[in-house]
Formats: sequence, structure tokens, C-alpha cells
Amino acid sequence: MSPLKITTRDAATGPVLEISGELDYANAPQLRDLIPTIGLRPGQRLTLDLGRMAFCDSSGITAMIAARNHAHAARADVALAAVPAHTLRVLRIVGLDRIFTIHPDGETAAGS
Repeated sequence: MSPLKITTRDAATGPVLEISGELDYANAPQLRDLIPTIGLRPGQRLTLDLGRMAFCDSSGITAMIAARNHAHAARADVALAAVPAHTLRVLRIVGLDRIFTIHPDGETAAGS
């Protein structure tokens, strides 16, 4: 079991949350609790950089949807970056790849 670590940084496009470890039933509430505290202005982008995420279950996907809802409520955008193959497969199966903008890496997501 790999503990969840969330690092927040600012980029030109808006805040970036770098997620490391397991985003699962035990840890997803940590992300869900953090999301409402992220200040967003209209036109900004909230990026979830998943490059170091080891595992994601349905609770983690629900937390990503909560991030999307938070961003849209602020009239901002949301993007996922460096999504691991196993998580990307699930997002595609359930159709969430159509509601999230997905970038190959954090630099592309935060700079475009």
C-alpha cells in the first residue's frame, strides 16, 4: 500500500495537484477534502497530474469528478495529465475520457 501524497503548485494556467501513491477508498477523501479549498478564477485550469499515481479505484475516479465539478462551478477548466495506462483504460471504458481533457504530461497540461 502506497500512501497518498498531494502536492499543490501554481502554473501559468492555474493550480496543479500532483498526486502520488494510491487514490483509493481509504485515501480519496483526502483529495475530496482538498478540492473545495483550491481557489479558481474563471478561465483558469485545474490540472490533476497523475504521473506518480500507483493505483486508482472508483473512489479515486469519484474524487476526479468532484474536481471537475468544482472547476466548472468556478467557470474554470479541468485537465488530467500523465494518466497511468490502467486508469486511462477505465476512464475510456466508462466514457470519462470524453468529459476530461487528457494530456500526456504535466508540463503540457499546465502550459497549454
